[in-house]
Amino acid sequence: MPECRIRSLRTHDARFALADGAGSDAVHSESEYCFAVTMLETECGLTGTGLVLTLGEGNRLTCEAIELLGQALAGREIEELMSGFGAISRSIADHPQLRWLGPHKGVVHLALASLTNACFDLWAKSRGVPLWRLLLDLRPEEVVSLLDLSYLEDLLTRQDALRILRDAEASRSEREAVLKTGYRGYDTSVGWFRYDDNHVAELARKALDRGFKAFKLKVGSKDGERDVRRAAMLRSLVGNDALLMVDVNQQWTLPQAKEMCRALRDVNPYWVEEPTHPDDVLGHRALALEIAPMRIAAGEHISNRVLFKNFMMAGALHFVQVDCTRVAGVSEFLTVSLMARKMGLPVAPHVGDMGQLHQHLVLFNHIGMGHEAHFLEYIPHVRQHFLHPADVSGGVYRIPQEPGCSCELLELAPALMAHHRS
Repeated sequence: MPECRIRSLRTHDARFALADGAGSDAVHSESEYCFAVTMLETECGLTGTGLVLTLGEGNRLTCEAIELLGQALAGREIEELMSGFGAISRSIADHPQLRWLGPHKGVVHLALASLTNACFDLWAKSRGVPLWRLLLDLRPEEVVSLLDLSYLEDLLTRQDALRILRDAEASRSEREAVLKTGYRGYDTSVGWFRYDDNHVAELARKALDRGFKAFKLKVGSKDGERDVRRAAMLRSLVGNDALLMVDVNQQWTLPQAKEMCRALRDVNPYWVEEPTHPDDVLGHRALALEIAPMRIAAGEHISNRVLFKNFMMAGALHFVQVDCTRVAGVSEFLTVSLMARKMGLPVAPHVGDMGQLHQHLVLFNHIGMGHEAHFLEYIPHVRQHFLHPADVSGGVYRIPQEPGCSCELLELAPALMAHHRS
C-alpha cells in the first residue's frame, strides 16, 4: 500500500449548543457538547480525524495540549507508527514536562486520546476499511503492540492479552452474525435531569415505538423522593420486560448512595451508574457489597487503565463503561476491555463521541475478544453534525462501512475536501 506520512497537525474547537434540558444531569445543568478535534494531514492526501468530549471552555485548553503533545507525530509514516503504537503512546503520555499536569488524567490525557483516535482513523483510511474491520484483520501480536500494558502486570500481562485474543480468534465465526444483525443500543436521551415528567414519558413512548428496550434516567436530585418518583413512573411506562438504568453522575456521598439504592430497589434498576466520587474505589466496593444483587456501572470518569484495574480487582463495579474519548483513546480502550474480559466483566461504553467511534470498538470487543454483545449507549443530539452519523434503527446500531472511525464533522468537511484535492 502507498506510504502515508503525517505532514502537519491542526486542531479544531467544535461546540454544539443543546436544546433546553438536553444533556443535563445532577452536576451539569447547562450542557454544551464540545469536541477537541485533531486533524492529522498527510502527504498522501488523507486526513486522520480524532476527537474527545469536553464541555465549554475546557475544549480550548484541550486543543492547546493536543498541539503540544502532537509534535511527536510530525513526519511519522502511519504504518510504521502503528506497528509499535503502545510504546509511542507511553512516550507521549510521559512527556517530561506535560506529564506533571496529569499524570494520565485530565487535559493532557484527553489530548492524548484525541491524537490517538486520529491515528487510528488515519490508519483505517489508509487501508480503505472501517476501523472495526482493520482491528479484526490484525494478528493478536499486532493488536498487543498497540497497547501500553505498563502498571498492569498484576492483572494483565502481554501473554494474558495474547491468550485472550488467540482464544477468541478460534471461535470468531460463532459471533460474526452481529455484522448482519447490528449491535443493540440503549436510549439515554429520554431521561435527562431537567426534563419534566411529561417530557420523559413522551420521549420514552417514542423510543419504545422505535424499538428500544433499554433506557437510562438521570437521578441525583437534592430531593431523593423526586428520583424515586420519576424512576417509578418510567418503570411503569416501559414495563418490567425493559431494562431501566439510573445514572447519578457522582452526586451521592457513600451514605446517601446506600440510602438511595435501598429506596430504588422496587424499580429494579439494571445498574446504578456513577453512584459516588469516581476516584473512590473503596467506597464503590463497600456500596457493591451493601446493595447486592443491585449492580454498579462506572467508567465515564475513571481516567486511565490503572484506575480501572483497581476498580476491577476490588470488585467495585459490575459494568465497565470505558470511553475512548475519556481515557487515552482507542488503544487504552482496548487495554481496559482486555482486563474486563479476563475478569469476566461486561463492557458497555459511555459514548462521549455519541457512539460514532464506539460502534466500531464494540464489534471488535465482541468478535475479536469474545465479549458478550451487550448494548451501546445512544445519544442522538449532535448526530446531524457528523459527515457519517451512526445509523441506529429499530433500537440497533447498523454496521458502519465507510473507511475510518466515523468521526468527521460536517463543519470541517470543506476543509477536509480541499486538503484531499491538494
